[in-house]
Amino acid sequence: MAGFVEAIAAAADLGEPALQMTVGVSDGARLYAARYASGPEVNTLFVSEDLQSVRMLYPDDEPLVHFGGDARVVVSEPLTDLPGLWREVPAGTALIVGEDIEEQAFQPISPAAA
Repeated sequence: MAGFVEAIAAAADLGEPALQMTVGVSDGARLYAARYASGPEVNTLFVSEDLQSVRMLYPDDEPLVHFGGDARVVVSEPLTDLPGLWREVPAGTALIVGEDIEEQAFQPISPAAA
């Protein structure tokens, strides 16, 4: 999808940025998320860190009771400003969140190259 949008924008000589996105989808077992932009400005994307460690630091914090012990959350902006809870996903990165969090470079592929 990202490669298609960029190819159409290039063909129409729209200039940059052709695309700015943070996206998340799930197959029921894993969550896939990406942060990308054609131009220099990129929307933010954050993933939660190990919740058990954060709960030890903030045992009485109400928002933390809503997450299971092995939960991971991917959001465009942090839900709370607790230090250590959120890690910003770098621009041009895709995440695969399952039992672990895997990061990969995200680079759109033009439909002509696919």
